[in-house]
Amino acid sequence: MAAHIEEQQEIDNFKYFWSKIGKWLFVALVLAALGYLGKVLYDNHLKGQNQEAAAELAKMVEKAQANNADTKQLNADLQNLQQNYGKTIAAGQATLMTAATEFDAGRYDVAAGHLKWVLDNQKAPLMQALAAQRLATVKLQQKKYDEALAVLNTAVEPDFEPLLLETKGDVLVAQNKPKEALAAYQQAAAKLAKGAPSGELLQIKINQLK
Repeated sequence: MAAHIEEQQEIDNFKYFWSKIGKWLFVALVLAALGYLGKVLYDNHLKGQNQEAAAELAKMVEKAQANNADTKQLNADLQNLQQNYGKTIAAGQATLMTAATEFDAGRYDVAAGHLKWVLDNQKAPLMQALAAQRLATVKLQQKKYDEALAVLNTAVEPDFEPLLLETKGDVLVAQNKPKEALAAYQQAAAKLAKGAPSGELLQIKINQLK
């Protein structure tokens, strides 16, 4: 009899637990499981997106290397890549490549537009730094010095700061501001890693202004 009462009490306790807490715990577990499943599916989606984007980039590179490369077609391919795979690294690489092609052809406004797209849509630190530096170079070529300096204020990770500081020095030289340019070059040199390939050229620029 005592055993029966104890068993009934355990059942009643479980019912009480389920009515007060169990249902919510079950819901929480289901939500956690769904969240995990969503993450797995999202990661797989991103992986698939990256692979598809890389394949599109490879096609673009092949076309760009052709002697009779069609610039209009390359820009159309780029637009497709940006629209469908805008968050992938491949889209950023393709945009930087196309911007370089447009810059070499003297189409500075088009190049600037591509580089602005990278700044707005690519959050990888390297992409941000390269786009900022190259956009500033385009503005420098156009003699839009204030715009170039504004772009060079883009926040980047410490490893990429020397790149922007050196370019800032180049802009200041073009503005005939040797003291400010020297200060920028020296700041770049102080932040540059020892043995960096760009160190020699940077030191030449510093020596020329001393």
